[in-house]
Amino acid sequence: MSGIELAAEVGEDFDRILDHLAKYQVENPGLRIREIIEALNVLEHNPLIGRPVNNDKRELVIGRRSHGYVALYRYVARIDTVFVLAVRSQREAGYAERGGQRP
Repeated sequence: MSGIELAAEVGEDFDRILDHLAKYQVENPGLRIREIIEALNVLEHNPLIGRPVNNDKRELVIGRRSHGYVALYRYVARIDTVFVLAVRSQREAGYAERGGQRP
């Protein structure tokens, strides 16, 4: 079973998602975050399930429509660990920039 590590910046992503949900008065926004975290758990048993993207990174599609999110991650087989780098809504154009760089 692979380990899963969340980058500190993922907390900022969750804050941004919660702010957006609050703005639109979505009921129980904390449940959405829990759903995302539960979906990430699939990576423990299937770390290569996400679609490949640039620089050995992968994207895990979570849910759909208004419940749709994408998690950007990198799997390091040598240490059998998944590093979740960012989370965004499927409707967002891209990942939040971090210090002038994208994750």
